[in-house]
Amino acid sequence: FKYPRDQIAEYKRERRVVMKKIYEAWTSVSLVKRIVAGLVLGAVLGMACPSATGIALFGDVFVGALKAVAPLLVFFLIISSLCHSGKSHGGVIKTVIILYMFSTFLAALVAVIASFAFPVTLTLADAATDLSAPQGIAEVMKSLLMNIVSNPVASIINANYIGILAWAVLFGIGLRGAKEETNKMFDGLSKVVTWIVSFAPLGIMGLVFNTVSTNGLSIFTEYGKLLLVLVGSMLFIYFVSNPILVFWCIRQNPFPLIFRCLKKSAITAFFTRSSAANIPINM
Repeated sequence: FKYPRDQIAEYKRERRVVMKKIYEAWTSVSLVKRIVAGLVLGAVLGMACPSATGIALFGDVFVGALKAVAPLLVFFLIISSLCHSGKSHGGVIKTVIILYMFSTFLAALVAVIASFAFPVTLTLADAATDLSAPQGIAEVMKSLLMNIVSNPVASIINANYIGILAWAVLFGIGLRGAKEETNKMFDGLSKVVTWIVSFAPLGIMGLVFNTVSTNGLSIFTEYGKLLLVLVGSMLFIYFVSNPILVFWCIRQNPFPLIFRCLKKSAITAFFTRSSAANIPINM
């Protein structure tokens, strides 16, 4: 017995409608609330059924997807920006770069002070034996130059951001007449990123499950002091030094912006522990 073709088409339409409603119901809930639910669920599952290692796959897939799309996003973002760089930005880019460098210096200073004020000794299971320091400034400069001239496709595949930026600048200058095409490509990538980010709660659930199931709750006691120093330094930067810099620039209450960035970017950055994975979030 075979179903008529019109019945099969109707069934497919109904299935698409149901899937769309499920997705809309999922995205209608605040992302922060979904992430918090993912955190709690991941910790509970890590304690209740640590042998269910398949749950950790959600975290690996989420971080892998973000890392995969980040090089493409940066590549086409730079190209699109240069294609539309006819108008002046009024010195905004220069201000952003100065603020970035200064805030990074402050973060490093706070970290060094905290490490001396609250020294922590850790016993590592495996020592790093395959790492070696550069043998001089010449080796560093050679490595930098080779990364710049690396094959653009290889740079994207290997997430070589120095090479990605260099080639994106060249392509962006060369494609200034193709604004519409670069806009379509960047808009398409942005939509893909939106889809990936909407499943951040499942990814963070997998990451938390993996941490708890692998190390147990003892990780929060054994490394408790280190976590306090680390998170304390982060909070000082986030709620003291950064607000001062923001107020200095905008002469307004900085905390609405600070809390927005905390919800949209910092939470995901903390749990993915990957700057490459967090680039699409910031975009």
